[in-house]
Amino acid sequence: MSEYPPEQYGSTGAQPPYQPYQPYASPPPPPPVAPPAPPRRGKGPWLRAAAALLALALAGGGSYYATTEADRGDLPALTTKSDDRWDYPELKLPTLPAGAPAPFAKANTGHIHHADLRDLLLPAPAGAEPDPDLPGKNGWLSSAGYAKAYAKDDRDELLQELSDNAVRHIAATGWTTPDGTRTRIYLLRFNTAATALHFHEQCLQGALEPESRLLGAPTAEVDESWRDEDELDDLELDVYDEAKPRGAEHVRQAYIVAGDTIALVAQSRKGEAPRVPFRQALVLQQQLLG
Repeated sequence: MSEYPPEQYGSTGAQPPYQPYQPYASPPPPPPVAPPAPPRRGKGPWLRAAAALLALALAGGGSYYATTEADRGDLPALTTKSDDRWDYPELKLPTLPAGAPAPFAKANTGHIHHADLRDLLLPAPAGAEPDPDLPGKNGWLSSAGYAKAYAKDDRDELLQELSDNAVRHIAATGWTTPDGTRTRIYLLRFNTAATALHFHEQCLQGALEPESRLLGAPTAEVDESWRDEDELDDLELDVYDEAKPRGAEHVRQAYIVAGDTIALVAQSRKGEAPRVPFRQALVLQQQLLG
């Protein structure tokens, strides 16, 4: 016997015709409002000028070339008047392996530099004498060779961190200009951008002074004359100046964190190391890494 009497559906006991389920039609949601685009970090005048040094890639070639004769007076690397800027050769980014993206392209989520690290070193300016202790494009620097740039008391810990973080390659170059200013540039490549950042935070970066002391600069402090606008997009820049009272030489130093690569740029000179060539070298090295 049916649980429900036929009278519930009429005297015949027939079931009512099937009615498909009709959900309640709610009004369509309003179209999503796109969030405002994050503000793009502006570039200071030095970076705006230096950006002109590296032009668009030649079609199919994958190489990037600097502006040569045009607008030379607007470029910090190619000076035409006596303003303390050095005369650098034409800058060129190396050709990447076939199919390899640039370090900060969308397709390169790991921010890996696929070019030979030695080809990303800033070349010496006109009239400079190369540093015989640094290999330049002719070889690689050992971890011990890099540690020699630092105070003796800091070298053991630095070497241990280089080993623990499995630094892959160290490229280094340097020169001395006729005015006695000595420049040294070191590029350290790690397996990942996260490893490079960890090494930077553990061994190099300091809130008020660098974590590891450069040889000849027992005390250093953050150079407050540098602003966020002086930092190239996608890179991290820490600039330090030797604190007073100084020794016989004045040392300026800075670290660039560019994906999987860290750069150390240092300049020194007896008396006072000029500010303009240091700023120029630092801006151009950022361009080569970015």
